[in-house]
Amino acid sequence: MNSFLDYQNQQNMSLFTDLYELTMCASYFDNNKFEPATFDLFIRRLPENRSYLMFAGLEQVLQYLKSVRFTEEHLSYLKKQGFNSQFLDYLRGFKFTGEVWAVPEGTVAFPCEPLIRVTAPIIEAQLVETFLLNTVNLQTMIATKASRVIHAAQGKAVIEFGLRREHGIDAGMKVARCSYIAGCHGTSNVLAGLVYGIPVFGTMAHSFIMSYEREIDAFRAFAKTFPDKSTLLIDTYDDIAGAEKAAVVAKELEKKGLRLSGVRLDSGDLAATSKKVRKLLDEKGLEYVSIFASGDLDEFKIAELLRRGARIDAFGVGTKMGTSADKPYVDVIYKLCETITANGTSAPIMKLSEGKATLPGRKQVYRFKDADGFYERDVIALADEKVEGAEPLLRKVMENGKLTYSLPSLEEIRTTAAANLAKLPEKYKQLTAAPEYPVEISPNLSALIRKLRRKLTQNEIRQR
Repeated sequence: MNSFLDYQNQQNMSLFTDLYELTMCASYFDNNKFEPATFDLFIRRLPENRSYLMFAGLEQVLQYLKSVRFTEEHLSYLKKQGFNSQFLDYLRGFKFTGEVWAVPEGTVAFPCEPLIRVTAPIIEAQLVETFLLNTVNLQTMIATKASRVIHAAQGKAVIEFGLRREHGIDAGMKVARCSYIAGCHGTSNVLAGLVYGIPVFGTMAHSFIMSYEREIDAFRAFAKTFPDKSTLLIDTYDDIAGAEKAAVVAKELEKKGLRLSGVRLDSGDLAATSKKVRKLLDEKGLEYVSIFASGDLDEFKIAELLRRGARIDAFGVGTKMGTSADKPYVDVIYKLCETITANGTSAPIMKLSEGKATLPGRKQVYRFKDADGFYERDVIALADEKVEGAEPLLRKVMENGKLTYSLPSLEEIRTTAAANLAKLPEKYKQLTAAPEYPVEISPNLSALIRKLRRKLTQNEIRQR
């Protein structure tokens, strides 16, 4: 399927950046600073109650890097912002020519681990920062949140229902995409169904019920239109009375050789009501009718419902998952870690700011597994450092501005995510108070950090 970006003018995305990216690039250009540099994209710390991250958004990042261009309209606008004609001529022929390494989408990751590594002429690498951060922030945030909801549901189906409260069209599309990657069975977003091939689901609103004088007439009308896939919303007036009427319609369908798919609860004490509705349906021989629940759900409420023995077969989860309401961002960072001189010599770079220090040099992330194949620990090492007995996570995905591998399908990414979560030990999937997954710094990287710290500190002292 096509990406959502194919439904937009991709060339227009070149100005989807912060102004300071362009002013820095203009100064690089003015001072003939074109040497290659390497930037790491990583997440500095975990959001509250998270013990892992699920990386998502790489496909959109790569499509942007392939297509980013400046149009005459863009250049005319930038001229009005004070950029000189020489720099604008450079932008007229701009394209990304760099190399990119990344972990696959759907990979479980942890703080400070490079998720994307970009090596390119410094103007190119700098200019793409904002788009990369914006894209990875949203999709990794939502994929992580959705994976927690999926885990809390204990194998019961979860449908992404948050479109009407998600933050705009682009967010609505990406939320559907990365929620599906994380394990949701589908979405209410019809355009996402068309674009990404995600299964779409929907029932009815209370307004449909209230548009009829009698609730049962609304049920019959809907079942007439969708005789083989009706889920009836039964709590508009009284949930048990609604369930009784839904049972009547179910029996009417049976006489036609058809079956009612389910009933939906959207309010009240979902655990207690679901037990009553399940008992009522079963007593009428309607064991096959499923109970679908929605209404301000998240991983914590779902876990509590199941702890209380709720008889719910599937969940519609909207606002709190689609906005990651308890933590609506991740601390995603894009930092310079290396420059390369004209003669090809690399110079590792590191930031020493308190609480915001970065790791120098080009790096690789290695993952160790135990005898049963479960993730045991990660090691962040220098890219040319040998780490025996572990799997390297970063893979080359782009060289000279061109893709070096075939983009996986959404189903393949979803499979990767499921495999990653299955290999993550259960203790790290706890909704609260999960232990910290061990991420170590390799001996060679540790030595480089100490060396650079001494050098930078001494330079600072000499310059006072």
